[in-house]
Amino acid sequence: MSGVAVYLNELGIDCALGSGQQQVVEALFAGDRPAGVRVTDAFTPGRALALGAVDGAEAGMAGLPQPFRSRNNSLLRRAYSQISGACADAIARHGAHRVAVIIGTSTSGIEEASRAMPGWLRSGIWPEPFHYAQQEIGAPARFVALESGARGPAWTMSTACSSSAKALASAARLLAAGIVDAVIAGGADSLSAFTIGGFTALESVSSERCNPFSRNRNGINIGEGAALFLVSREPGPVRLAGWGESSDAYHVSAPEPRGAGAIAAIEQALRRAGIGPGEVDYANLHGTATVQNDAMESLAVAAALGCTLPCSSTKPLTGHALGAAGAIEAGLCWLTLARNPQRWLPPHWWDGEADPGLPALALVAPGQRAGGPLRRVLSSSFAFGGSNTALLLERS
Repeated sequence: MSGVAVYLNELGIDCALGSGQQQVVEALFAGDRPAGVRVTDAFTPGRALALGAVDGAEAGMAGLPQPFRSRNNSLLRRAYSQISGACADAIARHGAHRVAVIIGTSTSGIEEASRAMPGWLRSGIWPEPFHYAQQEIGAPARFVALESGARGPAWTMSTACSSSAKALASAARLLAAGIVDAVIAGGADSLSAFTIGGFTALESVSSERCNPFSRNRNGINIGEGAALFLVSREPGPVRLAGWGESSDAYHVSAPEPRGAGAIAAIEQALRRAGIGPGEVDYANLHGTATVQNDAMESLAVAAALGCTLPCSSTKPLTGHALGAAGAIEAGLCWLTLARNPQRWLPPHWWDGEADPGLPALALVAPGQRAGGPLRRVLSSSFAFGGSNTALLLERS
């Protein structure tokens, strides 16, 4: 067990399902049809893809200093605005130097940099008004520190798809060590033609809503969004009861096929929480709908949690938000525990055609409720390079 209780006190969330807790809850648990992901060619003219795009994603840029003007920081600003009052109160109570900022991202300002790059290649000079700091990987943490007034440790984590889940684990360690009294933690990633092109080159994207764990799965829907938590030792609605991390370094882009690293992260989170697999009520799967990830993850879940635990991938709704996925999906789990008196479970939207080569997991049907009280949920994130993270959330 971690020894020190760490709580996720407040949540700000902005993703393809909506902006703010109420919009996201309503779209997440809608049982009649899937929301969020939609087909568009906005980032790939002439080729329509299913993407988890956020409406008005750049609206938060207004008034930002040029070094911080990015789609990524706009999403962070929209999420932060939802918890700004609670963060200001924490700073007033503890002092600005006792409040940290930890943000996970993989894109930062890559869209702004890719727009400016042709000019630099032509002349060797960055075109106005681009500022080199817009693309720096550390920019999101610096921005949230500026926006909030927090003056404690501030850094950005970039470990691909586990980035923001690891940011939450890092926040818990800072609090357990007594280095700070509160942390603004989470992540953001934004859509970019550059990123979409990269995954297209890997033959990993789907032109339709993704289909995780189906025999017909054929790739991911790239998404975007931001989720920020105020994390502290002060009691709140949801406790970060456990977290687990592993780095199996199996391959630069392919997962370890037997799920060894994923199993290690899940089991570590359970040990830290002091519970067994039978005490988990729901698991949010990484569930990218790629052939290799879903094969690996189904083996890992079957080994670590069994095949009767209700579970689902929410990426057919949000898209795969890459470095922000861990925080967004932790946010969906937080909402499942804290804003869900009906005990709905996040649905698994797919074609229902199971892959006979995979363990048969208990995938949640739309409109399905938990059989009893929802107390503990697990969220997993598995990244390129074998960076694996599992978060165990518990209702207070």
